[in-house]
Amino acid sequence: MSRSAPTSFTRLLGIEQPIVLGAFGGLSSVELTAVVSEEGGLGSYGLYGYDAVRIRETAAALRARTDRPFALNLWLPVPGEVAPQPDDEAFARHLDPLRRYFDELGLPHPDRPEHYLPPVEEQLEAVLEARPAAVSVVFGLPDPGFVDAAHALGIRLIGTATTVEEAVALEAAGADAIVASGAEAGGHRVSFLRPAEESLVGLFSLLPQVADAVGVPVVAAGGIADARGVRAAFELGAVAVQVGTAFLATGQSAASAAHRDALGTPESRSTVLTRALSGRLARGLPNRLTQEISDPAPFPVQNWLTGRFRPTAAERGDRELLSLWAGQSAALARHTDARTLFHALLTDSAADPA
Repeated sequence: MSRSAPTSFTRLLGIEQPIVLGAFGGLSSVELTAVVSEEGGLGSYGLYGYDAVRIRETAAALRARTDRPFALNLWLPVPGEVAPQPDDEAFARHLDPLRRYFDELGLPHPDRPEHYLPPVEEQLEAVLEARPAAVSVVFGLPDPGFVDAAHALGIRLIGTATTVEEAVALEAAGADAIVASGAEAGGHRVSFLRPAEESLVGLFSLLPQVADAVGVPVVAAGGIADARGVRAAFELGAVAVQVGTAFLATGQSAASAAHRDALGTPESRSTVLTRALSGRLARGLPNRLTQEISDPAPFPVQNWLTGRFRPTAAERGDRELLSLWAGQSAALARHTDARTLFHALLTDSAADPA
């Protein structure tokens, strides 16, 4: 494996290689996070939907697996987006278009929960208690009090921007590094200053502009799946890269076998932007759900509802009823082992897929 020269990002985090694992909300695994950290990169673990107890347990599991730096990732409330608390009538209305999927899988129709997500304040407090090397945030600006508390504990803050304006705002809010997330990236579009549909800037345009606009280290994300993408990102001003879909395709990820098998194929060259699965705009492979759900409930109701049947679909290998998150370079996700992929990202020579 090639050893990269230190960059401002590797020095900031105390890591050896400028490779960051994309944080998968709902698809993170302790094993994959630890592998990336052990190889010298920054492993990241997505805590979407985790309460304080589960956050503490996850941090403990990661520390039992590796003593290297890792990041914990949190979703912040989107400014101006009101968290819906539908009554029974509204809940039934949101559930109605999805009842057929529960029926197909032989599952009971769910009852309305008391809460769709744990309080973000509870999550933030638990993350501070866990004291990871870094906390990465998506969908917004961290509260100044949290930024100060994190810095007092030696925790680095990594923000995520889909526009130059978001990057500038994140730096002003105290971010120590910024992920410039191009529209090619898989999963949710994490825009927060303007609607996601108005913030679809490709990485080749976004990255050099962000690098020019901020003074903190910039990490490139979106469509990077091999060493060619890594080299291009560095040419455009990045000092590290974040790789998601290519790692999602490896056996160490928590993605289902049906999801992994759909990546790295000619069919995975085609992706769609959809709100069908969660109520927020996200990029993934097309399937029945993206084609049939035209009027999803708002987030997080839709995400909670589809989350009641997606695990069963995954167990049965039914990719038509899954959230097949994938970026636009998904067809390049050909490695099935995370260590082999990590090495391949850092070498200029072509490597046979593992």
